[in-house]
This record gives sequence, C-alpha cells and structure tokens, in this order.
Amino acid sequence: QVQLVESGGGLVQPGGSLRLSCVASGNIFSRYAVGWFRQAPGKQREFVATITHFSSPNYADSVKGRFTISRDNDRNTAHLQMNSLKPEDTATYYCNLLGLSVWGQGTRVTVSS
Repeated sequence: QVQLVESGGGLVQPGGSLRLSCVASGNIFSRYAVGWFRQAPGKQREFVATITHFSSPNYADSVKGRFTISRDNDRNTAHLQMNSLKPEDTATYYCNLLGLSVWGQGTRVTVSS
C-alpha cells in the first residue's frame, strides 16, 4: 500500500515562504493526480491545489498567485511552493493521490509574527 510523507512545514513570518514536499512510496505515483489540502484547528480540511499526471495545476482562489504546485514523477515527489504567506494559511498541510484514501501525517505550517 502506498504511503505518503509530507515535510517542509514550520514557523514563518507573514510574507515569508515555505516549500512543502510529499514523497510517495511504491511505483504508482505517476498514475495519479496529486492534491494538497490543509486543515486549520477547528475547521474542515480544505482543498489547496492539485496537479494532474501531465502537470496541469489547479488552485483554490485563496492561494492563487501565491502558491505553486509541482511534481517530479521520477522521484515520486510533489511540492507546494508557498510565497507571500498569510496568518490565515496556518494549518496542517496534507498531500493525497486523488482517488486513493491514503493520507500522510501532514506537516504543520504556522504563519505568525
């Protein structure tokens, strides 16, 4: 069964940047679109961005123009480059292979001065 491991979170000041990574085990990564989702304390998990097998991206309006999703199928890895971070971006970020009910442990992002 595929496993997902997210990393790259941390504490950053407003306006700062972070780059999240998601590494998938096994050899099925390239067959699936990849999504990034986030969940803030007390809130439901929400969509952030997706990228198709052919690297076509889609973004939530709240992050459009600030976040960039990418993937490297040779390394079974997806990234989320987050720029111009805002306090409302504070959440635990998760990646997912769309269509599979597999989630990693998430990586915590805190945007605060």
